[in-house]
Amino acid sequence: MRRFLLSAAKILVSAALLYLALRNTDFVALAARIDATSLGWLALAVAATIFQLFVNALRWRAIGECCEAPLTIARSMRYTMIGAFFNQTLPSAIGGDAVRVWLLARAGAGWRAATYSVFVDRAMGLIALSAMIFVTLPWTLSLIEDADGRLGLMLLDFAALGAGAVFLALPFLRFGLLDRIWATRHMRACSEVAVKVLSTSKSAAILVVTSLVITILAVVIAWCVARAIEAPASFALLLELVPPIMLITMIPISIAGWGVREASMGLAFGYAGLTPGDGVAVSLLFGAVYFLVGGIGGLIWIVSAEKAAKGDSPIEVPE
Repeated sequence: MRRFLLSAAKILVSAALLYLALRNTDFVALAARIDATSLGWLALAVAATIFQLFVNALRWRAIGECCEAPLTIARSMRYTMIGAFFNQTLPSAIGGDAVRVWLLARAGAGWRAATYSVFVDRAMGLIALSAMIFVTLPWTLSLIEDADGRLGLMLLDFAALGAGAVFLALPFLRFGLLDRIWATRHMRACSEVAVKVLSTSKSAAILVVTSLVITILAVVIAWCVARAIEAPASFALLLELVPPIMLITMIPISIAGWGVREASMGLAFGYAGLTPGDGVAVSLLFGAVYFLVGGIGGLIWIVSAEKAAKGDSPIEVPE
């Protein structure tokens, strides 16, 4: 019942925010802005999204090696694509992550190692994103004239950075209580994996580079869809706006970020002196691109050996 109510609440939040963001949107005018050239930009956005998932798969693979959950590049990419499908279809912000854990555990890594690898992948992505926002914060704040908006952005980013710092500090905190509580005990174990990744030069370099590329590719995707409808948003401007919107979208109050992303993008475009409607349109196309790529992941899931397998025994999948 709790899960049902939580999912229902997220659906209502997404619906309410989408209504508020789209109530003044002229869909006929938006459709008129899409022509043959637009389709080329949208195809480029789809390609960038698939490449972004590949880079994410490389980061997950590097983390998996440090927590005894080895992955080949092909398997990591396949599981990441399947996870993208479930992220778009399940009424949960962690649906795709749960599926990745299940797939990796069934492949022989075990539940503990699989769960740790996916959790650390998410945590390190959040830390890297909040760090990048912090670096660009002076330029982003210069776009926001509203005092409440500036304060809200700073509080959100500092909260994410603080949570990341506490997470990485857990292995060095000597409190017996942390080991006696189930949640904190496993959180500390995940933190130890993260510290291990960062303490090895090769894995740390992979982690830093892939996390940076993943965020930049999100900006590239937004820029491509902006070009598709000829919205006057430069790449430099989107580099300041998109990462904070990504962070806001990670708040688990809606389905796959729908509604939250559109409201935030419209507001951000307004702060930057652009038309809020263009921001909403860019966000809709941005979400549509991810939904399409998630559909490709769904096709991979349908034909996969993992879906065809029965029972709880480990799955042997030829690479």
